[in-house]
Amino acid sequence: MSRKTNKHGGGAKTNENGLLFEQSTSLVNSLSDSGFTITNDEVFFDGKFLGYTYNKHNFYSNFLSKKKINYEDYNSIKWLPDDVFINEINKTVYIIEKKFQNSSGSVDEKLATFRFKIYEYKKLLEPINYKVQYIYLLSNWFKQHKYKDYFDYMKLNNCPYYFNELPLDAIGL
Repeated sequence: MSRKTNKHGGGAKTNENGLLFEQSTSLVNSLSDSGFTITNDEVFFDGKFLGYTYNKHNFYSNFLSKKKINYEDYNSIKWLPDDVFINEINKTVYIIEKKFQNSSGSVDEKLATFRFKIYEYKKLLEPINYKVQYIYLLSNWFKQHKYKDYFDYMKLNNCPYYFNELPLDAIGL
């Protein structure tokens, strides 16, 4: 029996479908399209420096290491955020976690893990006095009623979520 193509995400296609969603919701592209200038991870608007944008390992190598933060001193594993905006105006690190889904799967359970990740990121950033704001950027799949309890929990715990697009005011811009 031949295998059917998985075009919904989950299983073996999680990375392929999820990466496409991550690429189509790139913070760097969104900022550039909105008139911001990004040079070597630094974000400017009208020549004014606003902060930095990173993703995955770059958050550690290009930001934390320069601030003399070794993640192993604070966390037992390296968390790999999909996108990060470090707003130097309000000293807040915005962790943007992207979730794509087109059918039921294990990503559902991951939506409730944000409080633990906030705890982990706060430990990393406390020594350099940055606040943490965790944000979900979700595909349309999550607009279903079955996610209402997750969204109620997110609202209760100050974890904003958006669908497909991240408004710039969500990261203090």
